[in-house]
Order: sequence, then C-alpha cells, then structure tokens
Amino acid sequence: MATPDQVLESTGPQSGRVSRRRRRWPRVAAGVAAVLVVLAGMALAVFHHGLPWWKGEGDHNHVYESDVGSQRYQVHLPPQYDGTTRLPVIMAIHGCGMSGFGWNSMKSTTQFNDLADREGFIVVYPTQRLFRNALNCWNSADPRDQHRDTGEPALLAGVAREVVETYNADPDQVHVAGASSGAGTAVILAVTYPDVFATVTSVAGGEYGLNQVDPDDPDATPPEYTARQAWSQMGDRARSVPLLVIQGEEDDVVPPLVATRLVEHWTAVSDLVDDGVLNDSLQMVEETTIVPEDDGRHAYERTTITTQDAPVLVESYLVDDMGHAWPGPDGEGLFTDHAGPDASALVWDFARRHPRGPSE
Repeated sequence: MATPDQVLESTGPQSGRVSRRRRRWPRVAAGVAAVLVVLAGMALAVFHHGLPWWKGEGDHNHVYESDVGSQRYQVHLPPQYDGTTRLPVIMAIHGCGMSGFGWNSMKSTTQFNDLADREGFIVVYPTQRLFRNALNCWNSADPRDQHRDTGEPALLAGVAREVVETYNADPDQVHVAGASSGAGTAVILAVTYPDVFATVTSVAGGEYGLNQVDPDDPDATPPEYTARQAWSQMGDRARSVPLLVIQGEEDDVVPPLVATRLVEHWTAVSDLVDDGVLNDSLQMVEETTIVPEDDGRHAYERTTITTQDAPVLVESYLVDDMGHAWPGPDGEGLFTDHAGPDASALVWDFARRHPRGPSE
C-alpha cells in the first residue's frame, strides 16, 4: 500500500504536467494528420488540374455531366476560333502517370496547343478522374470500359459531343489520339463510337480487347479474334476508321509486337466492315519506306496500308531506338523523346487528310 508521501509525489505538480502533455499529444497528432490530408489533397489537385497560372490564352476548363458520371477536361481554342467557323477537333488522351492538363500532362507532352494555334483546330484534354485508377491510367483493359453507352467510352464520347455543340466545331472532323493506356482507350472509342470519331491515333497502344491476349502466348489469341469482337461492337455504325500507329522499337512497356498486332487487328476489322467476312475483299496494298537516321534524329519505318477506295486504312511508324514515349522535338514531360518524328504533327496531318463523311 502506498504511503501518504508516495501519493503526494505521484499527484504532485510534475505528474500533472506529464498528464497534460499526454492529453495534448492526441490533439497534436490529429492536427498534423489533418494538415497532411489537406496537403495531399492539394497535391492531387495540382497533379490532375494544374495551377491557375498554367492555363494559357484560349484554355477553358469544363466538367461534362451525364447519367454515367462526370468527366473533367480542358479545351484549347486557337486564335482562328470565332464561333462561326466550324473547326476540327483533336481529343488527346494521356497515359499512365500523366494527367490531361495538370502535372506531366498530355498538354505539355504533345505541345498540341502551339500546333493548333498555327493550323486552326481545337484541342481537348480529358483527365482521368480521381481514384479511378491507382496510376491514373485509363481503364482500357477493363471489359466494363470497352462498350458503348457505359463507362469511360460514354464519358469521353459525351465530352466530344459537348465540345462540338458548345464551340460549334465540325462534327465530321473530330479525331482522337492517345498515349499508352490512353491509346488503348482511343482505339476503344473508335470501335464504340465510329459515328463520332473520324480517325484514331495510337502511340504505344494496342488492339481492342488486348486484355484477352496472354503476353506469354499471344498466338493463342490471334488479332482476327479480337477484330471480330471490335466489328461486333461497332454494330450498325460499323465503318473503316483510319488508324495511325506510332511505336518505339525499344519500348519495354508496350513491346513492338503489340503495335504489329494492332495493325493486323485493324486491317481485319476493315475487312469485316466491308462484307462481314475475312476474305481480303478490300485488296489491301502495303508499302514500307525506310527513313534513315539524320542529324541525331531516329531512323524509322513508315508503312501504309491502302485500298482502291480509301487513301489510307492504316499508317504506322516504327521508330528505332525509341522507348515508351511520345516523340517530338518540343515535348515536355516524363514520356517524351525529342529525337523521334514529330508525333503531334503526324496526328494533325493524318487527321486533316481523313475527315469523316457526312453519311458515315
């Protein structure tokens, strides 16, 4: 049993101070945690949406709302925009570890805005929604996001339609280009909404339904198999959507085989669109040109697949010594290659040569 002196000692002034300190610690810890949460939220906001002064002249932020959900995006209007002239539109979809118009953005990677200001087209940068993907990828490998009127395809097609309506853009010249996971989503959009998108560009991306292909045994799922799924998904809107493919030969994230399969897959889709049978009814002609290395620029192979009725069904670039990147001389970001061909210029040149016909 404690003596009176021991009781006094344990309940004296020093013991009271210790007790008060102990009571304060939970409040301090809670305050620190709250500050960290706020800072983390601010960092996420900057990553996704950038800082206010990152918006340039002609940049406008929007949120598309629908029954499917909401989608943030930024529109860049060139100086030629007057509200009456119907300008073309390019939707640029970022890859993993990127944003549409925030940090490490598709906007800075592609430098489309400068090109748009010179050439006179509208650029749209959607950005993946918070917490939809741990790496901020688009969910092109998720079967739930591979169909019309659902998920990401419905949101992005809705954005495209909203831009056309809001800015009186040309509905027959709406094009989509993507990088990596965004390239997969761009191909999905061409399959699910061929009535919206005139052309599609894939930079380091793959075919529709690529998630069904075993990387260790790709031959078990031939490109014709996924092509039939893509054609079926197109339904009565089916059309041959011109495809531009850009691939790095040294890409160890998306190997060149994936791009090779994409080309085979897409030509099979066009064959099916023609008469419903894989019979080479379009009598496609393939031509390859080698562009050698010059003044520090990567060499590359340019291949075109054409028919008698269409200028180009598929145009592809296999770039020597390039990894997982968007090539071009002026890009800024983690996934750029300044020695590669100018992908943004290639996208625009391909797009302007292939408007969608009014009846398509």
